[in-house]
Amino acid sequence: MYTGFFGLHSQPFSIAPNPDFLYLSGRHAEALAHLRYGLGDAGGFVLLTGEVGTGKTTVSRALLQELDEQTELAFILNPTLSELELLATICDELRIRYKKSDASLKLLGDKIKNRLLKNHQQGKQTLLIIDEAQHLQPVVLEQLRLLTNLETNSRKLLQVILIGQPELQQLLQRSDLRQLAQRITARYHLMPLTEAEVQQYLSYRLKVAGSERPVFEPGAIRQLYQRSQGIPRLLNLLADRAMLAAFARQKPLVGKAEVQQAAKEILPASTGQAQAMRPALWLWLLALVPLMAGLGFVLARVLG
Repeated sequence: MYTGFFGLHSQPFSIAPNPDFLYLSGRHAEALAHLRYGLGDAGGFVLLTGEVGTGKTTVSRALLQELDEQTELAFILNPTLSELELLATICDELRIRYKKSDASLKLLGDKIKNRLLKNHQQGKQTLLIIDEAQHLQPVVLEQLRLLTNLETNSRKLLQVILIGQPELQQLLQRSDLRQLAQRITARYHLMPLTEAEVQQYLSYRLKVAGSERPVFEPGAIRQLYQRSQGIPRLLNLLADRAMLAAFARQKPLVGKAEVQQAAKEILPASTGQAQAMRPALWLWLLALVPLMAGLGFVLARVLG
């Protein structure tokens, strides 16, 4: 590929949520701080929302890197579950044994609560992270709230981080979920990068990948911002394809023309029906990325 041509040791703009490449803009730093707060004594629920591709999953991966052996983690990537399936998935993630033929809400709920008490007695905390949480059904969210009823005088025994798209905020405004909404101790909505942050983002990721010189011309950076609207995942796709185009032309600097070519290849055509479909199409495509990356994360945990 182009890595050797640009003097890099790795691909700087992979769309995998690698926390090593996490550029902590002011917004992303605040998002991570809110997640850290959720691991404190306050407990309860923490809410992280943002549009598709703004970096929510990468921020959560950065948090996971900070966890020590005193934290037992349950990570749910596909929350399109029934109440029973939710409890079963939590049991599976926490390696709690149960007979599937005997599974019921009471049985699984009791087993989870027993594990929470055991972890607390051993000085451990239990963390549940649910990605794409906007897909949770209200009855499932209520079941989740019931799990957090177990507490001491000073803290909840189960800490929950809900990560999702803006629809999650709307979901939690339902009157039948007001008890859960009142238990949210921290919430943050992650916004796209500004134009200045896009320049810093590009420089940071290139530096992590081993770059010792500029790669993008100023005009290319402006074009990347305009085409991506500051959404990191889309920015990665465009930057990667533009660098490939510059490599094919043996150009040491990526220019505006390469970014425009990348946009034509990645984004739908800007005429007629394709123009109307553009936001929905690329947002849908970007939404698939954390799911695929999450599957790899789960496989790594299982095989590891």
